Amino acid sequence: MKITAFNGSPRGKAGNTHIIVEEFLKGAEEAGAETENILLNKKKIRECIGCFDCWTKTPGECIIKDDMDELMEKFVSSDIVVMASPLYTDNVSGLMKIFMDRMIPIIEPYFVRDENGETRHKKRYEKYPKIAVISNCGFPEQSHFQVLKLFFRRVARNLHTEVIGEIYRGEGEILKNENPLIKPFIKKYLYFVKKAGEEIVKNGKISEEIQKKLERPIIPYRLYFSGANKSWKIEN
Repeated sequence: MKITAFNGSPRGKAGNTHIIVEEFLKGAEEAGAETENILLNKKKIRECIGCFDCWTKTPGECIIKDDMDELMEKFVSSDIVVMASPLYTDNVSGLMKIFMDRMIPIIEPYFVRDENGETRHKKRYEKYPKIAVISNCGFPEQSHFQVLKLFFRRVARNLHTEVIGEIYRGEGEILKNENPLIKPFIKKYLYFVKKAGEEIVKNGKISEEIQKKLERPIIPYRLYFSGANKSWKIEN
Protein backbone atom coordinates (compact mmCIF):
# COMPACT_ATOMS: atom_id res chain seq x y z
CA MET A 1 0.00 0.00 0.00
CA LYS A 2 1.26 3.45 -0.95
CA ILE A 3 0.28 6.47 1.15
CA THR A 4 1.30 9.96 0.05
CA ALA A 5 0.80 13.01 2.25
CA PHE A 6 0.49 16.43 0.66
CA ASN A 7 1.15 19.03 3.35
CA GLY A 8 -0.21 22.44 2.41
CA SER A 9 1.14 24.34 5.39
CA PRO A 10 3.14 27.42 4.31
CA ARG A 11 5.30 26.76 7.38
CA GLY A 12 6.30 23.31 6.16
CA LYS A 13 8.35 21.38 8.71
CA ALA A 14 8.00 24.25 11.18
CA GLY A 15 4.22 23.90 11.24
CA ASN A 16 1.97 22.06 13.67
CA THR A 17 0.41 20.19 10.75
CA HIS A 18 3.76 18.53 10.06
CA ILE A 19 3.89 17.10 13.60
CA ILE A 20 0.55 15.33 13.14
CA VAL A 21 1.34 14.11 9.63
CA GLU A 22 4.68 12.63 10.70
CA GLU A 23 3.11 10.63 13.54
CA PHE A 24 0.31 9.40 11.30
CA LEU A 25 2.80 8.21 8.68
CA LYS A 26 4.93 6.50 11.32
CA GLY A 27 1.94 4.41 12.29
CA ALA A 28 1.19 3.64 8.64
CA GLU A 29 4.80 2.59 8.01
CA GLU A 30 4.82 0.30 11.05
CA ALA A 31 1.69 -1.33 9.64
CA GLY A 32 3.53 -2.03 6.38
CA ALA A 33 2.70 0.91 4.12
CA GLU A 34 5.11 2.75 1.85
CA THR A 35 4.81 6.43 2.72
CA GLU A 36 5.94 9.81 1.43
CA ASN A 37 5.46 13.23 3.02
CA ILE A 38 5.46 16.01 0.43
CA LEU A 39 5.80 19.59 1.63
CA LEU A 40 4.04 21.79 -0.89
CA ASN A 41 5.88 24.90 0.32
CA LYS A 42 9.02 23.37 -1.19
CA LYS A 43 7.41 22.91 -4.60
CA LYS A 44 6.94 25.30 -7.48
CA ILE A 45 3.19 25.43 -8.14
CA ARG A 46 1.61 28.23 -10.16
CA GLU A 47 -2.07 29.12 -10.00
CA CYS A 48 -4.53 27.48 -12.38
CA ILE A 49 -5.41 29.97 -15.15
CA GLY A 50 -8.68 28.25 -16.13
CA CYS A 51 -7.72 27.77 -19.77
CA PHE A 52 -9.03 24.15 -19.89
CA ASP A 53 -6.27 23.16 -22.31
CA CYS A 54 -5.74 20.11 -20.07
CA TRP A 55 -9.19 18.96 -21.27
CA THR A 56 -8.91 19.97 -24.93
CA LYS A 57 -5.45 20.55 -26.40
CA THR A 58 -3.36 18.31 -24.10
CA PRO A 59 -5.87 15.92 -22.46
CA GLY A 60 -4.75 14.96 -18.97
CA GLU A 61 -1.73 17.25 -19.01
CA CYS A 62 -1.47 20.84 -17.79
CA ILE A 63 0.20 23.34 -20.11
CA ILE A 64 1.88 25.04 -17.13
CA LYS A 65 5.29 23.49 -16.63
CA ASP A 66 6.21 23.33 -12.96
CA ASP A 67 6.23 20.65 -10.25
CA MET A 68 2.56 19.69 -10.69
CA ASP A 69 3.21 17.04 -13.32
CA GLU A 70 5.24 15.06 -10.79
CA LEU A 71 2.76 15.74 -7.97
CA MET A 72 -0.25 14.62 -10.02
CA GLU A 73 1.51 11.37 -10.89
CA LYS A 74 2.21 10.75 -7.20
CA PHE A 75 -1.40 11.54 -6.34
CA VAL A 76 -2.94 9.19 -8.90
CA SER A 77 -0.50 6.33 -8.20
CA SER A 78 -1.21 6.33 -4.45
CA ASP A 79 -3.69 4.06 -2.70
CA ILE A 80 -4.38 6.71 -0.06
CA VAL A 81 -3.56 10.40 -0.09
CA VAL A 82 -3.37 12.47 3.08
CA MET A 83 -4.57 16.00 2.43
CA ALA A 84 -3.02 18.03 5.24
CA SER A 85 -3.50 21.72 5.88
CA PRO A 86 -3.78 24.13 8.77
CA LEU A 87 -7.17 25.80 9.03
CA TYR A 88 -7.06 29.16 7.26
CA THR A 89 -10.27 31.22 7.34
CA ASP A 90 -12.35 28.09 8.00
CA ASN A 91 -10.83 26.24 5.04
CA VAL A 92 -7.55 24.95 3.58
CA SER A 93 -4.51 27.19 3.15
CA GLY A 94 -4.06 29.12 -0.09
CA LEU A 95 -1.13 26.85 -0.97
CA MET A 96 -3.27 23.72 -0.64
CA LYS A 97 -6.10 25.31 -2.65
CA ILE A 98 -3.74 26.18 -5.52
CA PHE A 99 -2.48 22.58 -5.50
CA MET A 100 -6.03 21.25 -5.58
CA ASP A 101 -7.10 23.67 -8.34
CA ARG A 102 -4.27 22.34 -10.51
CA MET A 103 -5.58 18.77 -10.17
CA ILE A 104 -8.31 19.19 -12.79
CA PRO A 105 -6.35 17.29 -15.51
CA ILE A 106 -6.98 14.04 -13.60
CA ILE A 107 -10.67 14.15 -14.52
CA GLU A 108 -12.40 14.64 -17.88
CA PRO A 109 -14.65 17.54 -18.90
CA TYR A 110 -17.70 15.42 -19.72
CA PHE A 111 -20.69 15.50 -17.36
CA VAL A 112 -22.00 12.37 -15.65
CA ARG A 113 -24.45 11.93 -12.81
CA ASP A 114 -23.58 10.36 -9.47
CA GLU A 115 -25.73 7.82 -7.59
CA ASN A 116 -27.90 10.67 -6.29
CA GLY A 117 -28.43 12.21 -9.71
CA GLU A 118 -26.07 15.14 -9.11
CA THR A 119 -23.70 16.23 -11.88
CA ARG A 120 -19.95 15.75 -11.68
CA HIS A 121 -17.13 15.24 -14.19
CA LYS A 122 -16.27 11.89 -15.75
CA LYS A 123 -13.33 9.83 -14.52
CA ARG A 124 -10.09 9.94 -16.47
CA TYR A 125 -8.62 7.01 -14.55
CA GLU A 126 -10.26 3.80 -13.43
CA LYS A 127 -9.12 4.18 -9.84
CA TYR A 128 -8.51 7.20 -7.62
CA PRO A 129 -6.85 7.19 -4.19
CA LYS A 130 -8.94 7.28 -1.06
CA ILE A 131 -8.57 10.40 1.05
CA ALA A 132 -7.51 10.98 4.64
CA VAL A 133 -7.65 14.53 5.99
CA ILE A 134 -5.41 16.13 8.63
CA SER A 135 -5.88 19.67 9.88
CA ASN A 136 -5.28 21.75 12.98
CA CYS A 137 -6.18 25.22 14.14
CA GLY A 138 -5.35 27.64 16.94
CA PHE A 139 -8.91 27.72 18.27
CA PRO A 140 -9.63 25.16 20.99
CA GLU A 141 -12.97 23.68 19.88
CA GLN A 142 -13.41 20.95 17.27
CA SER A 143 -16.45 22.77 15.86
CA HIS A 144 -14.19 25.04 13.77
CA PHE A 145 -13.68 22.27 11.19
CA GLN A 146 -17.29 22.15 9.98
CA VAL A 147 -16.54 23.75 6.61
CA LEU A 148 -13.47 21.60 6.04
CA LYS A 149 -15.40 18.39 6.70
CA LEU A 150 -17.99 19.26 4.06
CA PHE A 151 -15.34 20.58 1.66
CA PHE A 152 -13.39 17.31 1.54
CA ARG A 153 -16.53 15.22 1.22
CA ARG A 154 -17.43 17.27 -1.85
CA VAL A 155 -13.88 16.95 -3.21
CA ALA A 156 -14.02 13.17 -2.74
CA ARG A 157 -17.39 12.96 -4.49
CA ASN A 158 -16.07 14.92 -7.46
CA LEU A 159 -13.03 12.61 -7.66
CA HIS A 160 -15.13 9.42 -7.55
CA THR A 161 -13.57 8.37 -4.26
CA GLU A 162 -14.23 8.68 -0.51
CA VAL A 163 -12.88 10.14 2.71
CA ILE A 164 -11.79 7.24 4.92
CA GLY A 165 -10.19 9.11 7.82
CA GLU A 166 -10.21 12.56 9.38
CA ILE A 167 -7.98 14.02 12.08
CA TYR A 168 -8.98 17.53 13.10
CA ARG A 169 -7.06 19.10 15.97
CA GLY A 170 -8.19 22.18 17.86
CA GLU A 171 -5.55 23.55 20.26
CA GLY A 172 -3.02 23.03 17.48
CA GLU A 173 -0.62 25.64 18.79
CA ILE A 174 0.05 23.51 21.86
CA LEU A 175 1.76 20.75 19.86
CA LYS A 176 5.19 22.41 20.09
CA ASN A 177 4.81 23.44 23.73
CA GLU A 178 7.92 22.53 25.74
CA ASN A 179 6.35 22.89 29.20
CA PRO A 180 7.24 19.63 31.02
CA LEU A 181 3.79 19.57 32.59
CA ILE A 182 2.08 19.69 29.19
CA LYS A 183 4.40 17.48 27.12
CA PRO A 184 2.95 14.18 28.48
CA PHE A 185 -0.50 15.21 27.24
CA ILE A 186 0.90 16.01 23.80
CA LYS A 187 2.72 12.68 23.71
CA LYS A 188 -0.50 10.86 24.58
CA TYR A 189 -2.38 12.61 21.79
CA LEU A 190 0.31 11.82 19.22
CA TYR A 191 0.21 8.18 20.27
CA PHE A 192 -3.43 8.07 19.15
CA VAL A 193 -2.49 9.80 15.88
CA LYS A 194 0.04 7.05 15.27
CA LYS A 195 -2.58 4.40 16.05
CA ALA A 196 -4.87 6.05 13.50
CA GLY A 197 -2.17 5.63 10.86
CA GLU A 198 -1.86 1.95 11.73
CA GLU A 199 -5.61 1.42 11.55
CA ILE A 200 -5.97 3.11 8.16
CA VAL A 201 -3.54 0.56 6.72
CA LYS A 202 -4.87 -2.50 8.55
CA ASN A 203 -8.61 -1.77 8.48
CA GLY A 204 -9.12 0.93 5.88
CA LYS A 205 -10.56 3.30 8.49
CA ILE A 206 -10.00 4.80 11.94
CA SER A 207 -11.85 2.92 14.66
CA GLU A 208 -14.57 4.66 16.65
CA GLU A 209 -12.52 4.18 19.81
CA ILE A 210 -9.43 5.95 18.45
CA GLN A 211 -11.55 8.62 16.75
CA LYS A 212 -13.13 9.57 20.06
CA LYS A 213 -9.72 9.85 21.69
CA LEU A 214 -8.45 12.03 18.85
CA GLU A 215 -11.37 14.41 19.35
CA ARG A 216 -10.75 14.98 23.06
CA PRO A 217 -9.07 18.25 24.17
CA ILE A 218 -5.34 17.86 24.76
CA ILE A 219 -5.71 20.08 27.82
CA PRO A 220 -8.93 21.65 29.19
CA TYR A 221 -10.29 24.41 26.97
CA ARG A 222 -10.22 27.01 29.75
CA LEU A 223 -6.49 26.47 30.32
CA TYR A 224 -5.69 26.62 26.63
CA PHE A 225 -7.88 29.72 26.18
CA SER A 226 -6.16 31.53 29.04
CA GLY A 227 -2.66 30.51 27.95
CA ALA A 228 -3.30 31.53 24.36
CA ASN A 229 -4.39 35.02 25.35
CA LYS A 230 -1.41 35.48 27.62
CA SER A 231 0.98 34.45 24.84
CA TRP A 232 -0.19 37.38 22.69
CA LYS A 233 0.76 40.03 25.21
CA ILE A 234 3.36 42.24 23.56
CA GLU A 235 5.70 44.37 25.64
CA ASN A 236 6.17 47.94 24.41
